[in-house]
Amino acid sequence: MRSPMKLAAALSVSALALSACGGGGEDTTAGEATSDVKACMAYDVGGRGDQSFNDSAAKGLDKAKDELGVTTDEVEAKQGDNDAAREDRLNTLVDDGCTNIIAVGFIYGKAVGKAAKANPDVHFAIIDDASKDSAGDNVAQLTFAEQEGSYLVGAAAALKSKTHKVGFVGGMDVPLINKFEAGFEAGAKAVDPKIDVQVKYLADDGSGFADPVKGEAAAAGMYDKGADVVYHAAGGSGTGVFKAAKKANKMAIGVDSDQAKTAEAGLRSVILTSMVKNVDVAVFDYIKAATTGENKAGNIVYDLKQDGVGYSTTGGRVDDIKDKLEGYKKDIIDGKVTVPEK
Repeated sequence: MRSPMKLAAALSVSALALSACGGGGEDTTAGEATSDVKACMAYDVGGRGDQSFNDSAAKGLDKAKDELGVTTDEVEAKQGDNDAAREDRLNTLVDDGCTNIIAVGFIYGKAVGKAAKANPDVHFAIIDDASKDSAGDNVAQLTFAEQEGSYLVGAAAALKSKTHKVGFVGGMDVPLINKFEAGFEAGAKAVDPKIDVQVKYLADDGSGFADPVKGEAAAAGMYDKGADVVYHAAGGSGTGVFKAAKKANKMAIGVDSDQAKTAEAGLRSVILTSMVKNVDVAVFDYIKAATTGENKAGNIVYDLKQDGVGYSTTGGRVDDIKDKLEGYKKDIIDGKVTVPEK
């Protein structure tokens, strides 16, 4: 644990950090808590309201609050944060009495590792990171087989494409997002081996997940070059991809959440499907285990077989190809198809 002097300094920094990101340290539980668990979440850039990755995590936290009687708290990241700022944010939650802290996104890897080591009596979870940086006896690494879900939406894109050209927009060129790209391309080429897959990454840092303007420009360029379906794995930047699809009268594919339900109402009609990553399930399961005295640790993978990933059918735009998609899904689950990660 930290020394009294370090704790006092951290409290000072914590107050400033919470003020800056609008947290205030107030717990968000409605009604009387019935559990000793205080589950807290540190969001990635974009926070609640990104209609994608962060919102999916928030859904799991909200469900735990409503159904398990836990107390909750949350803080949001700021654009341009470094590892030290992220570690301070986690320590803010430690100082607020959180028993279980969930960091949303691989970008917290180093910060989680350091905070967990400094606070061995607090339990941590990190979404989308299984690196040595975040590993620890008190850390659960909640990861997903994104490549498997992406394979299915890649197949959907190829089955629906009339131009034999599709696109992928990633928020950041890192191994995690490379999994989305690799699965998407593999699925598309399983349907159409000669299909042209255009690829664009938006930034070298986390800003690529919160820049709809860049997302729109990237997708618009692909539509201009003949693509008629573009898949994004770019968080809040995906709104821009949908806007570009709307303007071009083309199709787009959402990510993480069923974005035909969460995107702006005027954009939902262009969303062919979404690669659904059930972050909410992982978050809820982690917190539920804590309420029973079982604090999970180690790498826990949610794949297609466990319904950790999948594709959405909202809007009925893939109903005519669903049998084919289910066939590809079965082949992956049965081990007949191994989806590449890069």
